[in-house]
Amino acid sequence: MLWVKALHIVFVASWFAGLFYLPRIFVNLAMVPAGSDAERDRLLLMARKLLRFTTMLAVPALAFGLWLWLGYGIGRGSGWLHAKLAVVVLVIGYHHACAVLLKKFSAGANQRSHKWYRWFNEVPVLLLLAAVVLVVVKPF
Repeated sequence: MLWVKALHIVFVASWFAGLFYLPRIFVNLAMVPAGSDAERDRLLLMARKLLRFTTMLAVPALAFGLWLWLGYGIGRGSGWLHAKLAVVVLVIGYHHACAVLLKKFSAGANQRSHKWYRWFNEVPVLLLLAAVVLVVVKPF
């Protein structure tokens, strides 16, 4: 079980690293001046590669988490686990929102400012904080 926990933590940390950095690329994309096609294309390429890599990291993070929950019964019947699972759903939704935003950037249809993306970039920090507190403190 300790190996499964360790791998879950490593993949979750790696997944979040991508979710922390991808919106920073969006900030830079939103600031690209009109006519700077090379800069825009380079940032889009970086964002696409990072999203693909981050998605590949999310899969084992979720699989090991599911293994801990179903295979070992960790947290069964606990309120903290239900709250953590809600946070996981929000993280998956955030990941999906990043993919949608990247498609908009790729299509040249971004309507948001770099300031909005700076705020959007703070969401995974709050989600990670909530998940860690729920797992470590188990407030309920």
